[in-house]
Amino acid sequence: MMGLEIYNKPTIKYRVEGFSFFICNAWELMLKAEMINRGKSIYYKDKPERTLSLELVLKKIYPDEHTRIRLNLIKIIDLRNISTHFITEDYEIKYAPLFQACVLNFISEMNRFHKKDVTEYIAQNFLTLSANYEPLSNEDIKIKYPAEIAEKFIKQANEIDVLSKEYNSDKFSINIKQNLYITKKKNEADFVVSIANDSKNEVAVIKELKDPADTHKYSYGNVITAVQERLKKQNIKMGYQKGFNSHVLTLIIDFYNIKNDTKFSYEHIVGNTRSYSYSQQFIEFIVSEIKKNPEKFVESLKDSK
Repeated sequence: MMGLEIYNKPTIKYRVEGFSFFICNAWELMLKAEMINRGKSIYYKDKPERTLSLELVLKKIYPDEHTRIRLNLIKIIDLRNISTHFITEDYEIKYAPLFQACVLNFISEMNRFHKKDVTEYIAQNFLTLSANYEPLSNEDIKIKYPAEIAEKFIKQANEIDVLSKEYNSDKFSINIKQNLYITKKKNEADFVVSIANDSKNEVAVIKELKDPADTHKYSYGNVITAVQERLKKQNIKMGYQKGFNSHVLTLIIDFYNIKNDTKFSYEHIVGNTRSYSYSQQFIEFIVSEIKKNPEKFVESLKDSK
């Protein structure tokens, strides 16, 4: 309730950070109460005076690492942890969908574990977060912050975009968006626009500039997650016993010389630090190559090497 009150007050500056602290605290207390209900200890074995961290409690209550509730909360825990070092209010538009899913997950699990209905304590309409949806471009971030911090913000935002798309679950994120479509059926339209064919203002696209932070959103770890999710959805089983993991991805990157192919990868240089991010085309390329021969795919890469 404290988290919701802070987040829905427009005058408070650090709504994102404040909400992340309080929602994590609420989950930790609620899940530890469930562990006690199950007769399990909430203390470290070697330090009986200390209770378990939220991360450990999460693993015990939700042992499946692919559980969307667990994945959602892990991202918010990450935000809580970095909020002691970085101001993240500018990325409210990115975290709001995760926060909304987290609130609804909490309400559902509180009822499931403890038979407590949160709506008895706070009105239903206050469970919807009031977010600031003013668009913020990567260019704005680069202008506003030093290179290292801008790079970190953009990577965080891209990771949320990627995971929301791949997981495609309202347990992980609940997106709010508005799509506009042109229709010739006036009675179906919400509002009317006109197109003037005789306009004297002629325009043409001379060059399209693409920001690699938009075109190459996938980090190394997110490539693995995305490919795993797509293989699972398409029911493709690899012959390699460990499935698609970092070892397989490294084999692919080396074999196809991916780091030198700008269509698939982009090298980020910030000071003396170099890192790579990858495009959606790369994900689609990997899946298409695996589909050709799932049983022997990894073996063929090793043989070729």
